[in-house]
Amino acid sequence: MNAQPSSALSVADTLRAASSIVAPVWPLDRFVAVNPYLGLQQRRFEESAGYLEQVCGVRSTLPLGAYAALIERGELSLAELDEVLEGSDGTLERSDVLRVLRDAASSSTNGRLLTVADVADEATGGRWSRFVVDHLGGWLASYFDEDYAAWQPRRSQSLFRSWKAEAEVDRTPEIEGARGFREVVRQLPDSWQAAAAHAAARLGLTPETLTPYVHCLAMRLPGWCGHAARLVWERRLYADEHDDTLVELLTVLLAIDVALHETLLDGSRWSAVLARLKHLSDAPSPAPETVARVSLQVAYERTFQKRLFPMFELASGPRERSVPRFQAVFCIDVRSEVFRRHLEASIDDLDTLGFAGFFGFPVEFTQLGHGAAIPQCPVLLRPSHRVLATAGTADRTAHSIQSLKDRSSAARAWQSFKLGAISCFSFVGPVGLAYLPKLITDAFGLTRPAPLTSMGDARHPIDLSPTNDGSPAGIPLEDRIQLAASLLSGMSLTQGFARLVLLVGHGSSSVNNPHAAGLDCGACGGRAGGVNARVAVAALNDPAVRLGVGRLGVRIPRETLFVAAQHDTTTDEVNVFDRERIPSSHLEDLETLELGLRAASEGCRAERARRLDPTATGSAWFERSRDWAQVRPEWGLAGCAAFVAAPRHRTASVDLEGRAFLHSYSWKRDEGFRVLETIMTAPMVVATWINLQYYASSVDPDVLGAGNKTLHNVVGGNLGVLEGNTGDLRVGLPWQSVHDGHTLQHEPLRLNVFIEAPAEAMNAVIAKHESVRQLLDNGWIHLFALDESGRVSKRYIGGLRWRDLEPASMDSERGEAEAYWSQAS
Repeated sequence: MNAQPSSALSVADTLRAASSIVAPVWPLDRFVAVNPYLGLQQRRFEESAGYLEQVCGVRSTLPLGAYAALIERGELSLAELDEVLEGSDGTLERSDVLRVLRDAASSSTNGRLLTVADVADEATGGRWSRFVVDHLGGWLASYFDEDYAAWQPRRSQSLFRSWKAEAEVDRTPEIEGARGFREVVRQLPDSWQAAAAHAAARLGLTPETLTPYVHCLAMRLPGWCGHAARLVWERRLYADEHDDTLVELLTVLLAIDVALHETLLDGSRWSAVLARLKHLSDAPSPAPETVARVSLQVAYERTFQKRLFPMFELASGPRERSVPRFQAVFCIDVRSEVFRRHLEASIDDLDTLGFAGFFGFPVEFTQLGHGAAIPQCPVLLRPSHRVLATAGTADRTAHSIQSLKDRSSAARAWQSFKLGAISCFSFVGPVGLAYLPKLITDAFGLTRPAPLTSMGDARHPIDLSPTNDGSPAGIPLEDRIQLAASLLSGMSLTQGFARLVLLVGHGSSSVNNPHAAGLDCGACGGRAGGVNARVAVAALNDPAVRLGVGRLGVRIPRETLFVAAQHDTTTDEVNVFDRERIPSSHLEDLETLELGLRAASEGCRAERARRLDPTATGSAWFERSRDWAQVRPEWGLAGCAAFVAAPRHRTASVDLEGRAFLHSYSWKRDEGFRVLETIMTAPMVVATWINLQYYASSVDPDVLGAGNKTLHNVVGGNLGVLEGNTGDLRVGLPWQSVHDGHTLQHEPLRLNVFIEAPAEAMNAVIAKHESVRQLLDNGWIHLFALDESGRVSKRYIGGLRWRDLEPASMDSERGEAEAYWSQAS
């Protein structure tokens, strides 16, 4: 690459730094709940709320009217508001906040920052801001298309050069009225660095004003910018390489603004925007309305916390018991809390545990007959090994394996024929009639359009042994030992093993749902967790692995058998994998466990049905899963508000409404607090991403949510959805995922983390990891410590400091908490 002038390098560096505000967005088939405020966590929540509103027009709290309704319902305490205001900078008092609430209908903020396209709208009476999103969005859909469309543009050049080459001949902007648009584009340098510097100079943007302006541009196209950010993320994670896709896209946005500025605007209108930019770059105070809403949000969260604290004291307390007959390990997912509670009520001699749903095996999985390896781990991790489904001992011949591959290829060809641009007409005509009976039974709810549970290719065993053909598949024995030991220590299961230990992954089953992967396991990168459960079980039942784990100090009894299963969170059914491979010595135990699983399923369905209709039954909830037009097949993780890392007895027998991530952890078994460090840097962060995505989709569904799913169209194969037929990729969750048509089903509350461990040990982790410290010190997470009696004893207040909390066991507070949670349930 040719050397760039210092000004170009300076603008390029500023652009790269500014691009960090953009959170990555994963494709639909690998949907991952992402913290949309990821690039702002180095700022305090209150500061970020004001910045996003003034620069990007993005709201970070509920509307004022929503807080007024919360006060009226008693879900937001004015006493808590007083405490919040006393601890703030003193700019507002309760009377000021209430006055803002009264004036909510007529109040307004300073308004978001304007772009060149916005000013052009005002100057010409046109719709240039909409034109930029729609026209550029259509081009990006073609550029990023993942070989889904039959006809695609050439993509041999980088994003900026490819766009520039096409924009130089595209007459569309000029037809719309921007005469001379192509000539301005032709005059731009060919390198994105020089073009960005040229654009910044022509627009009068200084290094100080360029950053907020780029942030504003990025949030006008958050979907496509997020897609580019994901490409950058994965290139760095998988190849440890640098990628300029995102900054080139931001340069394209700057270049379009220059062309519109040169062809449509005079200097006076743009000067007012530059003055506003200068004001914003000087870090002005947020508007009083923004301060009021943030104060109300904090008081709302404090009110919730005061009702949640006594629930830990209402738990059953420590249990003196012998080794249980059964242990069931579930993902920490909030939906598992409901099932665990009902399963424990169904079987007396059973303990449940919680661990991340990939069960500590960050693998890629290849189904038999398929060449593609699918990552099965959180996107924060890089898969460490590749595992394969095998043909099994009875079907290992080369002929049988080739037959399976041929059948798989035939299935893919048939799928292509059904969906082809031309051949689909032939399919619908004579061939499609064969589908008529199923079409009728599905339409009338007599059959279920979607399979009950993705079995993770459970017809074929998983072979963890490294292959001898030089391929990268398999997990070496020493690695299997280390991964198994880490799994057991990570959930504090290092002694007292039951006779039968069930590892339960989870997935969802819905049809006609582009966001279906968002209902699967977040810890598995938007995949069902059954594969990880089977891989973990294959390792834990291996005698050689058990021998190696024993050398590390964890003795697994010979009679202990690990079994894999998967929880379908749409129907609440649990399917046990590899049942035919379970020895006869444990079949009676398995039958007893399966009876309890079926009873728990019934109880879960009844509880979830009441969330929509207090009079509904469990069968009504199951019937919903038969409806292929159902826009709310399940609620996913809506309602998530707490993360608990503690022994199960700290939350046992307490109904947490499916709102808590539950991670098993006993700090007294954690030598050197290595497990605590893992929990606070991985599962806690993943839970934060999930919580903040649901939060953002609830408080600003127009920008940070995916909008109305009934209007969605899938683009580029599985890149994402458009609301309509063009425009920006929609980020976040559909409105139907957080709202039932009458009220929010997800209360936007920042995550409340409760960890039973010494404060000094948590401080050591916080001090070591800057990203964790930013989340906590800047108020994106609320952290609390549980003492040895299970009481919420300390609140983290930032700067490695804690505040002691008064005992919450007074009868009045306990009674209020019981009444509130009983009514909510």
